[in-house]
Amino acid sequence: MSPGRDDQARRAADAFARLHGGAPRGVWSAPGRVNLIGEHTDYNDGFVLPFALPHRTAVAASPRADGVLAVSTLGDDGEFRHADPVAVADLEPGRVGGWAAYPAGVAWALRAQGVTGGADLVVAGDVPAGAGLSSSHALECAVALALLGLADVPEDRPEIARWVQRAENDFVGAPTGLLDQTASLLCTEAHVLFLDVRSGKSEQVPFDAAAQGLEVLVIDTRASHSNTDGGYAARRAGCERAAALLGVPALRDVTGGELPGALARLPAELGPLVRHVVTENERVLRAVDALRAGAVADLGPLLLASHESLRDDYRVSCPELDVAVGSALAEGALGARMVGGGFGGSAIALVPVDRHDAVVRRVRSTYAERGWPTPRTFPAVPSAGAGRDA
Repeated sequence: MSPGRDDQARRAADAFARLHGGAPRGVWSAPGRVNLIGEHTDYNDGFVLPFALPHRTAVAASPRADGVLAVSTLGDDGEFRHADPVAVADLEPGRVGGWAAYPAGVAWALRAQGVTGGADLVVAGDVPAGAGLSSSHALECAVALALLGLADVPEDRPEIARWVQRAENDFVGAPTGLLDQTASLLCTEAHVLFLDVRSGKSEQVPFDAAAQGLEVLVIDTRASHSNTDGGYAARRAGCERAAALLGVPALRDVTGGELPGALARLPAELGPLVRHVVTENERVLRAVDALRAGAVADLGPLLLASHESLRDDYRVSCPELDVAVGSALAEGALGARMVGGGFGGSAIALVPVDRHDAVVRRVRSTYAERGWPTPRTFPAVPSAGAGRDA
């Protein structure tokens, strides 16, 4: 267990004891994630390449006999926030709002699988919220494992990912794909997860940037990001419309060679979406080939091409992300791109370790010149996926 994982599990267990007067039945945790490359391809049945962060959300849990779900979170200030208790049998979309909708949505989705018992849940974690690093899915996956663990239901990780997706889509109202849940549940230490979303087939690809004097630097722009706004949903709907017009099940089925002809058949507003998805899938495959060959530095141009496509074709970047990418490149990063759904959140940069301080200084000084909040930065180390901690 990594120190960060141990810290969050201990915080959650101690908070549970403080709140409920006794030790929890168990503690489960799940990580945030960085998607190395393969953005907005998951809901198009494509390819993704995420890895888990050391930052985690832990859930300390015990069963209740009254069928009620009671959720509390421990803030950085040591204070609790409490969701209104609700009977699991009464959960329906629209019944619970705000942050509490995420754990409640998981309980609602698991109810259809026969998991109907109530529970006391206490949450503690350090996955940055609103940073595009999948804090919501870390919470949902940890809650799912906790509720399944309390009910002694055997784990089927790919199936759990689909249940969590249903909670996110149908209860919370965010039309997300399967990338984040699957990454949180399946990633392993020192690897990236090469996932074919359509087939569910995955491969753990070794990823050791440090061995080549490199690191993946996360730049949290502190520009708030949300998958529940209309921009994300509009692009997903546009992709579905384009696939229907092209007569294919999903944009995954359009190859690079077919792209010019496909673009000629589409309304002008849909062409850029299709171009991004098709070329991004190709970039994922090229990135996997580079990692299999041990050529980590070759990822740099692919990261930059991904960002340019997300900025110009998919139109989900923002000034804060573009400045983070440009500043990192100006100080020696081999490549950089926005990650996550877009419209804020974080960027990543592939940085020579000896350029770390210079890159961070340049990004922060450029933000300061614009009067923006100081971005948070940290190296992203491929870490373990979700599991039981105690």
